[in-house]
Amino acid sequence: MACSNSVQILGFLMLFAILLQTIAVAVTFIYFTNALTTTMSNRYQKEISSAVKDEVSQVIPSLTTEIQGSPRPEIAAHLTGNFMSNAQKEGSAMIRRVKGQKIQTWESRKGLAFLHNLQFKNGELIVPRTGLYHIYSQTYFRHTAPSDGSEVSQRSVRNKQMLLYIYKVTSYPDPILLMKNARTTCWSKNTEYGLYSIYQAGVFELKANDRVFVTVSNISVVDMDEESSFFGAFLVS
Repeated sequence: MACSNSVQILGFLMLFAILLQTIAVAVTFIYFTNALTTTMSNRYQKEISSAVKDEVSQVIPSLTTEIQGSPRPEIAAHLTGNFMSNAQKEGSAMIRRVKGQKIQTWESRKGLAFLHNLQFKNGELIVPRTGLYHIYSQTYFRHTAPSDGSEVSQRSVRNKQMLLYIYKVTSYPDPILLMKNARTTCWSKNTEYGLYSIYQAGVFELKANDRVFVTVSNISVVDMDEESSFFGAFLVS
């Protein structure tokens, strides 16, 4: 009887030992599985992050260049029309040496207009440093039918030629013509008024302290609304 009890106790002890060993193995397996999963996950995340960064850097090189050095400051201006008087000083030597009438009263601060590292004075944009600049301008011309209604007056207005000039001023004595564009009005004599736009743009090398400005053939018929008539420039390189 005593021997039988001893065998049962020994059997229970062995079973308990096996159970503890099984639990220990299971816990160890779960621990190492979780650790391995975490390690692999971190590794994959680093690899994916590195791959994405490399791809983005290839598509947008500026992302890496901005980290290596500060980006070049912007140099740009957009001037818009306003309805202030554009009275010309007939005695000015500058006006006598250019074609057309100079637009002097551009808006440089309000509405759509802005100046960024460019100066504006007397209708002229002053270039801060040497480089290639994209220069552009648009003017809207509004011709109204003559009030007297005469055929001669109407013909003279309908056939009026409109011209837009862009000049630059350098150390050279006379202003230099950069661009010009022209358009001839032609509309029905029964029309009360006509609207025509002229746009031109180009890239030019300018030196530090060069000045650029706009002239038109007849400033009295220019519609100086800010969305219609404008003038601007920005540094390309």
